[in-house]
Amino acid sequence: MLTVSNVDLYYGAAQALRGVSLSAKKGEITCVLGRNGVGKTSLMRAIVGQQGIRRGEIALDGTNLKSEAPYRRARRGIGFVPQGREVFPLLTVKENLQTGFAPLKRADRNIPEHVYELFPVLKSMLGRRGGDLSGGQQQQLAIGRALVTRPNLLVLDEPTEGIQPSIIKDIGRAIRFLKEEAGIAVLLVEQYLDFCRELADKVYIMDRGQIVFEGVGADLDDPEVRKHLTV
Repeated sequence: MLTVSNVDLYYGAAQALRGVSLSAKKGEITCVLGRNGVGKTSLMRAIVGQQGIRRGEIALDGTNLKSEAPYRRARRGIGFVPQGREVFPLLTVKENLQTGFAPLKRADRNIPEHVYELFPVLKSMLGRRGGDLSGGQQQQLAIGRALVTRPNLLVLDEPTEGIQPSIIKDIGRAIRFLKEEAGIAVLLVEQYLDFCRELADKVYIMDRGQIVFEGVGADLDDPEVRKHLTV
């Protein structure tokens, strides 16, 4: 389980997160929603260690991660799919996937077969450069790369952004598989409301750096809850 407790995060004098608390359990999909600029990506960056926090605690299975570097968090089982995908454009698909070997012991440095089962297009494009893929294919590659690390917690920052509907469905099926078959804890940041409503076991809504609503996926049908998400 991931637990985030009373986290404050600053960029210089500007406070991006204000007393944020949430949890993500194994075998569940936890979705964080909110308008642009409310602190969702800052929260994800804090969890994976790319941005330090001023106060509070971030723990995985009871271990405080506050002072741990991103690579140590990856070794503990946190996989990250960043907003914008960030694949290596000049490396091949296979080489991009192999960059996920970094936190693994030598004996575990192989690409799990379920990566290709979830995203068959990757197997057919192993020799193609990452920068030559479409946006949807790059998103599948980014998720596949994170899965190579054998995560216990998979953090995805807006995986449907700029992606065509057919691939959004593929990504949704993959996330559901990871929850139901692999028992992974999935923490998903999204603005696509229907995507979250279909997948989420638990929902948090952020506004101005704070959690303003906590509930279950079915709550997203409530007009009062949706008000937090309207522009």
